[in-house]
Amino acid sequence: MNISILGVVPWQELDQAAKTDTRFYVVSMFMQRLYGAWAAYLAAGLIMWTAFASVFSLLLGYSRVPYAAALDGNYFRIFARVHPEGRFPHVSLLALGLVASAFCFLRLVDVIAALVVIRIMIQFLVQAIGVIVLRIRRPDMPRPFRMWLYPLPALVASLGFVFILVARPNFLREIRYATVILIAGIIIYLVRALRRHEWPFGPTPETAAQPAPLITNV
Repeated sequence: MNISILGVVPWQELDQAAKTDTRFYVVSMFMQRLYGAWAAYLAAGLIMWTAFASVFSLLLGYSRVPYAAALDGNYFRIFARVHPEGRFPHVSLLALGLVASAFCFLRLVDVIAALVVIRIMIQFLVQAIGVIVLRIRRPDMPRPFRMWLYPLPALVASLGFVFILVARPNFLREIRYATVILIAGIIIYLVRALRRHEWPFGPTPETAAQPAPLITNV
């Protein structure tokens, strides 16, 4: 698709439009130059419909995450509520909808950049490093599958994520957002663990999972 567009719209024109505030709709311009204005309107309508369907499905899917966490006791109890008739997590769905609506008042470029950096630091990069740390600390843990060429894929992925973070212009701003969220999450977890006497203020997950010793009278 990108090659097809570049064959009609020169990349220099795309680069100049990206550096300005010009409303430059690439696919619509592509269709307009090939088939006329009617094709541009049709392409724009199809893209808007696809974007709406994507956001709609993602909203329904992600609403299950706070719901499942609340059921397990790892999130606020109110998010475990289910609609009495529709049988869907309506509180979680409404909360995510309100958050998504609030982000509509921000610049799309800033929202995408912040979300990408936050997910890289809190999810992707931590997962890649966590695989190596877990393998070192718990070599006896059963594993249903193996990573080919371990630990090379995890190291390459970590270096790639770090490159994406530092190669962005003004990358420190998004990294500060992710750092604040990460620290807030750690504090909330520690407070919860202290109240429930869990790790690191109680037994480790491995110790808690072990059955109690059987005591017999001799």
